[in-house]
Amino acid sequence: RISSSLCGLRVAMSSFMTGMIAAPHHPVKRGAHRHPGTCMCADALHHPPCSEFISAIGLTGSAHETGTAYRSYRALQATRLAAAQHRGVQSAREYEAWVHGKYVQERAGALPHISLSGAVSRQRDESQTALFGGLFPPQQDVKYGEASLSQALFTWGQVGAAVHGAKEGMAGARDQTEGARQAAIVEATAAYGDVLLAHELADLAARDVALKQKHADEAQRRYEEGTATDYDVLAARVALQNVKPQAIRAANAVRTACERLRFVLAADRPVDAVGRLDSGDTTAVFPDYEAALAAAYEHRPDLAAIAHERAIRADLVKIYNADDKPRLDLHATAGKRAYDIDGLKAEGPYWSAALAVSFPIFDGLRTRGHVAQARSDLRTLGIDEARLRDQVALEVRTSLNAVQEARAIEAALAGTAEQARRLLKMAEDGYGLGVTTFLDVEDAQVGLLQAETNLAGARRDRLVAEVTLQRVQGVVP
Repeated sequence: RISSSLCGLRVAMSSFMTGMIAAPHHPVKRGAHRHPGTCMCADALHHPPCSEFISAIGLTGSAHETGTAYRSYRALQATRLAAAQHRGVQSAREYEAWVHGKYVQERAGALPHISLSGAVSRQRDESQTALFGGLFPPQQDVKYGEASLSQALFTWGQVGAAVHGAKEGMAGARDQTEGARQAAIVEATAAYGDVLLAHELADLAARDVALKQKHADEAQRRYEEGTATDYDVLAARVALQNVKPQAIRAANAVRTACERLRFVLAADRPVDAVGRLDSGDTTAVFPDYEAALAAAYEHRPDLAAIAHERAIRADLVKIYNADDKPRLDLHATAGKRAYDIDGLKAEGPYWSAALAVSFPIFDGLRTRGHVAQARSDLRTLGIDEARLRDQVALEVRTSLNAVQEARAIEAALAGTAEQARRLLKMAEDGYGLGVTTFLDVEDAQVGLLQAETNLAGARRDRLVAEVTLQRVQGVVP
């Protein structure tokens, strides 16, 4: 799932969208050091976004501070970095290590316990001389060394259930790690798209400033020629000054988006996304609801994890139910002992073996209470699993609708942007011939700005919607 903070970029940049406009045929480059990447993968349902670049660069102008060291990654490297270094993934892997330790601990109950021990002792008791008239020596030395073994032979299924539950816990931990990995890739893709969107809007802002400057110069030239009034010159200058703060906000939005991407990647140096939000293949086929839902039920890590947890709960019922049942243990000892009593020495081996049976006949119904709680937990988990499956079905439906909507909006806005460019060209030509007013040009500029801004946002939304659909199905590569 994509956290709501990933959408904050769009809200933060909405304040400067209205006043920006893009020149139709002469885009302003972000700097000679920025190399354009290839387009994002069109069929994001089957392949991750893998053709953009994370570049070790500093933007000229106000986008980044100069002199800062940047680290360079390709986009595929960036997603791999997020999958490896994301804080959520690291936490999940630590939990997986903890569960493995728990498995080793529970497995110890099925294995024999062997220990070695030894001692050297001297005992002296003068009261023995006084009491028995020297019949028994007052001092004796004893040395011994032994090995002991303890093995559970029959525990009414407790040991086997504990080992099986620990194995299920390890499998569930691996599923949680996989879920964290997929979530990290989705979050990194969304943050990556936010950076590209911020760059698109910053470019629009810069081009708007350049175009407003061009119009102000044109108004001044026409005023000097006597074909424009001082009102036209003042209006052009006011329009120019009004868009400069918006360009500053756009550059700051780029820095903010890059920092967010750095935190998602857990990188130790600033990063930046290079490329453009190119249009995707709006005609690409994506799965229908039944196929997507079947894939989600089969591949979702959280569904697999809750199934393993259900198995653990069932094993806990067996473990608690065996607390008031008999168990059989083997205890064996073998060693060698040496005595030295007033110069009389003797030594020899010894051993012992015992089968110990324990049977708690009545424990105050403590076991019955534990079993009732464990069975209730098992039934509750079954309810939670059913609720999760319902939630997955809703997420699949919502994600499919989001992909369809995003592709349709992108296709519609692509035509609108082209029409807006033609309209601006006609308004500028008419203004040069004196058949349209400056307000007509301004209206055409605002229309083109809105169209290209909406198109860039639609491309970002389509990118995130497609990778989110992969996440909902549990098939993020």
